[in-house]
Amino acid sequence: MNLDRNNRIGEVDERIYGSFIEHLGRAVYGGIYEPEHPLADEQGFRKDVVELVKELKVPIVRYPGGNMVSAYNWEDGVGPKESRPRRLELAWRTIETNEVGTNEFVDWAKKVHADVMMAVNLGTRGIDAARNLIEYTNHPGGTYWSDLRKSHGYEQPHNIKTWCLGNEMDGPWQVGHKTAYEYGRIAQETGKAMKLVDPSIELVACGSSNTGMPTFPEYEATVLDIAYNEVDYISLHQYYGNRTNDPANYLAKNMDMDHFIHSVIATCDYIKAKHRSKKTIMLSFDEWNVWYHSNEGDKEIEPWTVAPPQLEDVYNFEDALLVGSMLITLLNHADRVKMACMAQLVNVIAPIMTENHGRSWKQTIFYPYMHTSVFGRGIAIQRILSSPKYDSKDFTDVPYIDSASVLNQEEEELTIFLVNKHLEDSISLQADLRSFEGYRLIEHIVLENDDLKATNTVKEEKVFPHYNGHSTLQDGMLEVELAKTSWNVIRLKKSLE
Repeated sequence: MNLDRNNRIGEVDERIYGSFIEHLGRAVYGGIYEPEHPLADEQGFRKDVVELVKELKVPIVRYPGGNMVSAYNWEDGVGPKESRPRRLELAWRTIETNEVGTNEFVDWAKKVHADVMMAVNLGTRGIDAARNLIEYTNHPGGTYWSDLRKSHGYEQPHNIKTWCLGNEMDGPWQVGHKTAYEYGRIAQETGKAMKLVDPSIELVACGSSNTGMPTFPEYEATVLDIAYNEVDYISLHQYYGNRTNDPANYLAKNMDMDHFIHSVIATCDYIKAKHRSKKTIMLSFDEWNVWYHSNEGDKEIEPWTVAPPQLEDVYNFEDALLVGSMLITLLNHADRVKMACMAQLVNVIAPIMTENHGRSWKQTIFYPYMHTSVFGRGIAIQRILSSPKYDSKDFTDVPYIDSASVLNQEEEELTIFLVNKHLEDSISLQADLRSFEGYRLIEHIVLENDDLKATNTVKEEKVFPHYNGHSTLQDGMLEVELAKTSWNVIRLKKSLE
């Protein structure tokens, strides 16, 4: 492998390490919010969860959905709690109590030092509700909705700067599902109205819900053709699973993610050329993760209950490896992927799990997410990597080694993220780092386990990193031994001598 500090992919936008909280399952109620919990603060938010989110350094959190936003009335979640209605939540067929709404979520986001990516309802609602919501959250005062916010105890505007124009509107499962033309028109007009209220905001248009949608990528092309001047980002959503218990094929699935990103970039740039525009549409991969473990169990959940345990995947070690490779894929597209949200953050397909009235703990996927978020801020460096390859059921020429590198110029630190996908053998890697003169090796973090199915539970944490990785640096040449099926973080820093 060769790394040249002048061969750069692009600046890593910290929002690439974002996450997502939807009013779904126990993400909110029993997750971030549980007033009866011994560790609840004065607003009812769990302080143990706050600390775990802060450990992840999550920079932005998408809210309140997700599928549920397509039938959500934001007005239900503001004002005195005793006056808020209980509603049928149609996306996940539960009861929404509206104890937590816009203002409470903004308060929580401040506690975890994150910004808010707010979604508006373009399923059952549209321009009017969206313009009223942004007036409520962002306008200083002197109007009906901004003064209503003040009457609710929030004198200063929230100044939410990132907004999603609906969610997965290409999906027939969506309440208010729309064709690409229908959605493009409502997105264009809603975005126009919202930017009249606050011209400083950025807008994310819905792209395809996944690469398997029959309208992909024509949906993106049509939407952008209509709404190009109003929007700044197009969204991508993708989840992966190992339903056939084929780990070699499963660990290759970030190649599909890479292909998805390339296809959407090509579509965006085609419309840019068609419009002869100087504006480049960036990508917001605002739903991504592993999701398949809980599918069968979710079918047994009784409908119309409050905060049932939905989508509570218990992640294993191989899931952590794929998550690491997906993060590497995002970093290697840092020039165009400027936002991304691991879906979701707590309990619902999440790196953090909780017991109601009890403990919280870290799932296996917590660690690659935390490592990249903490150490992967700066400039993504292009790497020249020669890796042995394999073929799997769905993929050919799969590199055994995935890698991404990030240079933090302010701290003069270089971090190299590596995944070895080989199921049986360690792999020796040599990296030419001579352009990083004066750098020394700080640490080599490794996440490994002999059991690909090992999990972390409230009772026992079987998957956690150690700091005894095998690597040496001499005369600018890095020698690394990558253990079989392992996630590796190699950190280097320029010497002060």
